[in-house]
Amino acid sequence: MATVKKLLHTRLRVNDIERTAKFYQEALGLTVSRRHTSPRGAQLVFLATPNSEEEIELCQLPNSPSVQVQPDLMHLAFEVDDLTAFAAQLAARGYALSDGPTQSGSGSMIAFIDAPEGYEVELIQRVK
Repeated sequence: MATVKKLLHTRLRVNDIERTAKFYQEALGLTVSRRHTSPRGAQLVFLATPNSEEEIELCQLPNSPSVQVQPDLMHLAFEVDDLTAFAAQLAARGYALSDGPTQSGSGSMIAFIDAPEGYEVELIQRVK
């Protein structure tokens, strides 16, 4: 039986690719692994995440309707060692949590920050 080998990337369509790439780099410490223009004219930026092979693909399509992200449509989740320290680091860089920190039923601490276009980013400090 043929199966999927692994997750390669998740694509997020955005209105301002430079603003969004800057957010993921400054707020979360992701790095740009590559960027190019697709044969269809889409601007693409791939972001690498520490300790993960999967990437985030940002896509800005030319001459397309503006991205309107519905509340609670989807989110990306990232593990952090110390949520309090991470939130303080975010604040020092001019980024505020949109929700939390809150303790989950499992004992983990969670919080959210909004990326451009309204995509949610969940930050999780797991129980040790």
